[in-house]
Amino acid sequence: MPERLLRRLDLTVCAVHARFDLPKRRQTDRVLRAMDSPYFTILAHPTGRLVNEREPYELDLERTIEAAHERGRFLELDARPERLDLSDLHCKLAQEKRVMVAISSGASSTAQLELLRFGVDQARRGWLEPSDVLNTRPLAQLRQLIARR
Repeated sequence: MPERLLRRLDLTVCAVHARFDLPKRRQTDRVLRAMDSPYFTILAHPTGRLVNEREPYELDLERTIEAAHERGRFLELDARPERLDLSDLHCKLAQEKRVMVAISSGASSTAQLELLRFGVDQARRGWLEPSDVLNTRPLAQLRQLIARR
């Protein structure tokens, strides 16, 4: 997207949507370069997995989570049952590295908002507390957290 448009956005949710077959180092470097953008807010479905359909792409998630911490970025926990991406182990790692997680339903209709419960369950399995979850914050605090990026 052009910078003039990105500059107007409150936040961005960024994801790998192509070239899933890159070697681990190249895929990781690619994601970290994207995180360097001042317009990058949240890394969506960080492993790209689709349960029983597509394996996660090669990504050094520990390095990615460390980079998110250093850059003030956030990670998404996509609650759709076919994703549940972040895993519980990666949720715990994000917590340990003090990287907040946004639980997302991926909803394309209001009926799909109920999928959030799967994300909450996944976050709980990963030992996340409400204070570890970006979208548990009051709007004023959320705006402050996003503005720091």
